Amino acid sequence: MDNESGQSIVLGDVEVIRVVEFQGAFAPARELVPDAPEGLWRDEAARLVPDHWDPDDGRAVMALQTWVLRSEGRTVLVDTGVGNGRDRPGSPAFHRWQGDFLGGLARAGIRPEDVDVVVNTHIHADHVGWNTREEGGEWVPAFPNAQYLLPAADDFHFGPDNAYGGGVRVDDRLIHEDSIAPVHRSGQAVLWDGAHRIDRHLTLEAAPGHTPGSCVLRLESGGERAVFAGDVLHSPVQVLAPSCNSCFCLDPARAAATRRRILERAADRRELVVPAHFGGAGAVEVRRAGAGFALGPWAALGEQDGRGSGSRSIVSGG
Repeated sequence: MDNESGQSIVLGDVEVIRVVEFQGAFAPARELVPDAPEGLWRDEAARLVPDHWDPDDGRAVMALQTWVLRSEGRTVLVDTGVGNGRDRPGSPAFHRWQGDFLGGLARAGIRPEDVDVVVNTHIHADHVGWNTREEGGEWVPAFPNAQYLLPAADDFHFGPDNAYGGGVRVDDRLIHEDSIAPVHRSGQAVLWDGAHRIDRHLTLEAAPGHTPGSCVLRLESGGERAVFAGDVLHSPVQVLAPSCNSCFCLDPARAAATRRRILERAADRRELVVPAHFGGAGAVEVRRAGAGFALGPWAALGEQDGRGSGSRSIVSGG
């Protein structure tokens, strides 16, 4: 599937740029969302194929991507992908990953030194990897002038104070050591809890369940609204069946309650829903459908023009 880096959309006074590290068939769908009814994927094939599900091999189609926000003269990254050369023995797909993330940023006109704020929606391998880069055999912050906003609950849970996520996975220790601890040592880490305002357009809000500190970023500008939902959702199937968690949710009951709350607000306030891993257009409007939800129009991201003006454009279908 084509790499969609450099596509953008303007919401009010905020430009949103998509930088893709990977997009394509990834995990077996029935393993990714194990609670989803067996026939749901096929029943919804018209809306899921080809951008979200490959019916030939049963795998979910996903993206590993960063959303870049230009707001009030600053550049904000929402999540930083997998990162290159990391030891991830518990995650074979990410182990010693090699990608062109920094090249994708460069093609979008973003140099590491230009980044002002890095938001980690939670501390999982595919959301914090490019927090750092290797220099002289050491991990150092990849964005030397950035403030790194880390959910305090995740920093505690996955860090040494909680024995690296309770000692469940060796990857938890490695992730914290190579992608989190270096930004603490540099003095660039800012821990927050509950809510945190970045500027007058952008606010972070706790959305626990997937991880203890999982969060969303809300954008509101010029009458336009969006919610960058991290891993509250992995697949559009979870819009249609919001009680169904991904296999990665640490607190399933809380994750499902959070998902429903996020979707209810998105539907009622016409927020564009922008999860971390949706393939295709990557962002979608959500509608009420009885007691549940339906997929509305997908965002129509255009080629980045850097003008910083315009308004939301959507395309039906999906």
